[in-house]
Amino acid sequence: MWKRSEQEQASETESGAPPGAAPSGPTRSSPPPSTSDTNVAKIGQSVVVKGELTGSENLVIDGTIEGTINLREHQLTIGPGGQIAAEILANAVVVLGRVEGNITAAEKIEIREDGAVDGDLTAPRVSIAEGSHFRGSIDMQRSKKSEPAGQRVTPPPGDDPDGAARVAAPSGSPPRSQRSRGRSGG
Repeated sequence: MWKRSEQEQASETESGAPPGAAPSGPTRSSPPPSTSDTNVAKIGQSVVVKGELTGSENLVIDGTIEGTINLREHQLTIGPGGQIAAEILANAVVVLGRVEGNITAAEKIEIREDGAVDGDLTAPRVSIAEGSHFRGSIDMQRSKKSEPAGQRVTPPPGDDPDGAARVAAPSGSPPRSQRSRGRSGG
């Protein structure tokens, strides 16, 4: 069993409240709980940045950016007032404003209802809402994490006339081909 310290007992008798209860009068404020997972930086509508923008926290942009944006391990949100003319590299990108440039994301890219993108998208998951604008190409290559265990699809060699893709067999198994027939005649 634990025993309360004399200081806790004294503060309880002075305030009439048990330790841990919210104090009724002015006291020292304790630091807020850690918010490292929820830290979000914001660039306001009146801010204009030209050049390279890098960071190690989530970012919301409502201003104007020209150049490159690199947030490889964090989320980038282009707010409704955001005007971006940049190449973007981020973990995840949400577009509510306007982007002119290519976007590459490790996780996902979302273009919301009023968002607009003129550029190519590269991400394993892409979401384009009805009412948004998009002009460019989409490359939804799987990340290495999402490949089936033990299998890897390999591109056909350049000299293969029928262009059949092959699946590499899991280690310990004999190699297999997706082709059902070999070539005949020669």
